[in-house]
Amino acid sequence: MGDAEEFFDAVRKGDVPRVKEWLAKDRSLVNAKTERGFSPVTVAAYNGQKEVVRAILAHKPMLTIHEAALAGDLERVKMLFEGDPHLINDTSSPDGFPPLALAAYTGQVRIVKFFLVNGADVNFAAPGLGFTALTGAVSNGHAEVVKVLVGAGANVNHVYEDDAASVMTTAAAEGNVEVVKILLDAGGDVNVRTKDGKTPLAMALEKGHTGIAELLRARGGTE
Repeated sequence: MGDAEEFFDAVRKGDVPRVKEWLAKDRSLVNAKTERGFSPVTVAAYNGQKEVVRAILAHKPMLTIHEAALAGDLERVKMLFEGDPHLINDTSSPDGFPPLALAAYTGQVRIVKFFLVNGADVNFAAPGLGFTALTGAVSNGHAEVVKVLVGAGANVNHVYEDDAASVMTTAAAEGNVEVVKILLDAGGDVNVRTKDGKTPLAMALEKGHTGIAELLRARGGTE
């Protein structure tokens, strides 16, 4: 295993001491890329390694607007946007997501608000599986971001992953009562069915989320 591979392995695992050791040894690693083109910040953010993200940011990597959105670097986001406003809906990141979706995925509410105020497409669906900013926020239980996106017109009844998932069924499965309530209050279909016939209530019961199941039943939810 080469230096870069070992470094990225530490990033994925959240091994902060090893990450710092590698960066002290070879600072160029802060701007390294995986075979798929992902930076250390992106890998850390996707793996939920917040401490690693902070350790990497301390070494001042050259972040793209997508990476800055993931990492919560609002200052860098603003600087890049001011230099090129077209970046607001740019999908040139390795995974094809625009900056708004990435900020929503990691719960960066201030950056989400900045993008929306400046014209980001709140309902952009990534080619292929159809993920949106809202699906990312819902899947990670970022209630404040969900509320902001819904207020900006996000489609609470979006169906994605080839009809295998919907915003409502994902929310019910993930178990965040506040998120489910926000979606229901915004017109979420309490009885939407996935391709295999599961409703939000069925998903909640399957996952053992009794509080959500009670809420869904109170709103007319059925199995």
